[in-house]
Amino acid sequence: MISIYDTLARKVSQIESSGSRVTVYCCGPTVYRDAHVGNLRTFLLADVIHRALIQQGAQVNFIQNITDVGHMSEDVQGEDKMLQQAHLEKRDPFEIARAYEAGFHNDLQRLNVLPASAYPRASETINLMQQYISKLIADGFAYATTAGSVYFDSRSFETYGAISGNRLDSLKPGHHYEFTDEGDKRFHADWALWKAAGSRTEMIWDSPWGLGFPGWHIECTAMSLSLLDDRIDVHVGGIDLRFPHHENERAQSNSIINSEAVGMWVHGEHLLFEGRKMSKSSGNVVLLQDVIDRGLDPLALRLCLLENRYRAQMDLTWEALEAANSTLRRWRNSIAAWGSETSAIADAEVASAIKKDLDTPRAIVRLRAIEKDLQILAHDKRAIFLHADQVLGLELTRAAIKKPLSPEQASLLSQRAGAREGKNWSQSDLLRDELLAQGISISDGPAGQSWSWI
Repeated sequence: MISIYDTLARKVSQIESSGSRVTVYCCGPTVYRDAHVGNLRTFLLADVIHRALIQQGAQVNFIQNITDVGHMSEDVQGEDKMLQQAHLEKRDPFEIARAYEAGFHNDLQRLNVLPASAYPRASETINLMQQYISKLIADGFAYATTAGSVYFDSRSFETYGAISGNRLDSLKPGHHYEFTDEGDKRFHADWALWKAAGSRTEMIWDSPWGLGFPGWHIECTAMSLSLLDDRIDVHVGGIDLRFPHHENERAQSNSIINSEAVGMWVHGEHLLFEGRKMSKSSGNVVLLQDVIDRGLDPLALRLCLLENRYRAQMDLTWEALEAANSTLRRWRNSIAAWGSETSAIADAEVASAIKKDLDTPRAIVRLRAIEKDLQILAHDKRAIFLHADQVLGLELTRAAIKKPLSPEQASLLSQRAGAREGKNWSQSDLLRDELLAQGISISDGPAGQSWSWI
C-alpha cells in the first residue's frame, strides 16, 4: 500500500485499512465564497491520494463535506461566515451557499478531480449532530448550560493536543473559530457543540436545548462517523485545520465511539502567491478562473502544484504557471506523436515515488528524463506516461486544437514577439490580451514565445 506522513504519529506510515476497502474523509469548503488556489491545493492532495489508492486496486469510499453553517469568521467576531456574506450580498444565506457550492464543483471538474462518493451538507445533518451531542452529554464528555448552549468538556479527553502539540494548560482564551460571548463555559478551552440562537434569527434549528445552531467541529465528526461507519482510514485537510478543528474533531469522534476514529491524519501545507500569503486585504487572492482568464489550461495549475511536495510550503507564481502550461502542451503533443498503441508498462521509479509519501515532484522529474531518453521506445514512453497520469490526472491524451492562424493573428504574434524583444512589456501584455480574446493562449519560456488554441 501507499505510505503518507501521519501528523498524529509524526512519521511516514503505511495506510492501513480493512481489506481492499479504504475510507477517506476530506474537509470540504465553507461555501460563502469561491475556493482560491490555496484551498484547491488541499482538495488536489485528497484527489492524488484517491487516485493512487484506486491505482493500487483499492475500493475507496471518499467523503467530502460542504460547510454551509456553523463556521465562524475571523474577521467579524461571533458571526457565521455564511450570514456575513449573505448580508454583504443581500441574499438568502442558503442561496449563497448553493451558488458557491456549484462553483466549487465546477472548479473540481476543471481540475480533473475525481468525484467523491458523497458531498454531505452540514445544514442537512443537524438531527444527526444533535444525536451525537446528546450521547456526548450522556457519557460525560459535554455539558449543557442554562443559556441553551452545549460545550465539549476539553479536560475530559486525556490526549487532547496529540495532533497539534498544544497542551490545555498552555492554551489562551480566544483562539480562532470560537465564539467571544461564551461566558457560560466551565473552562476557556471548551468549545461549542451547540450554540443558543440568542438574537440570531437566520440559520437556526430547534433542539433539546432550545433554538440554536451547531458548532463547526461537530459537523465533521457527525458526517465522517456516520458515512464511513465509525472508521476513517485517511483524514485529509489543510495545515491550518490541524488546530483547533482537527484537534477538537478527534476529541469528539473518539469520545463518541470510545476508540481512535481516524487511522491517519494528513495535512497539506500553506500556499503563498508570489511570495505573499493570499488575503483579501492584500488583493492577491487567486482563483482558478483567474488562471483560465490568462489563457492557461486549468490543469497547468494542477501540474504546478504537483511539482511541489504537498507538505512543504509552496510559492506559486505566474511564471511557474506559464512554464507548467508549456510542459503540459508539449507532453500532450508527445503522447500524440508516440502513437496509439496501448500497453501496461509502468516505470518503477515513478511508482516508487508515488507510493513513498506521494512524492509527485520526483515522479515528474523522472518523467522528464524518460521524455528525453533516446533509448526508450516511443510506445513504451507513451505507456509509462499514461500509467503515471492515472495518478497525476493531467489528461495527457487530450488532443490539441489544430487550426491555422489567420494572417492577422500571425501578425499579432509577430508584433508581440517584437515587443518582448524590445522590452515593451505594456505593449506585449496588450497584444497577449488581444490574442487571448481570439482564443489563442501565449506562453513565454527560455526558448521564447509559444502559442496554442484554447
